[in-house]
Amino acid sequence: QVKLVESGGGSVQAGGSLRLSCAVSGYTVSQSCMGWARKLPGKARDGIAALGSDGTLSYAPSGEGRFIISRDDTKNILYLEITNLKPEDTALYFCTARFARTGSCPYYSGMSYWGEGTLVAISS
Repeated sequence: QVKLVESGGGSVQAGGSLRLSCAVSGYTVSQSCMGWARKLPGKARDGIAALGSDGTLSYAPSGEGRFIISRDDTKNILYLEITNLKPEDTALYFCTARFARTGSCPYYSGMSYWGEGTLVAISS
């Protein structure tokens, strides 16, 4: 029933910006703890950003202030914008979710649902 479908990945020049999208079904993003995680080449998956049902934002320090997580409540879509892209941002990016109308939603929150990922490749 719950489905997360990422899109917006691709090959991008370093220094540019990219916005990833996550189409959510089965969950209402405004009543959920939503997040993004990424898997760097040869590394484990790590949470990088989260957005709580109350609008609280949480970001991993590894983002260096370059992550912006947001949602469109009307379209039930979660977004991640990454600015000033660097080659080290090359990774598989995942949309994540867990039902939570209240409570904390930190970037490292354990999530119940994951999308299949969208690949981001940054070139110099």
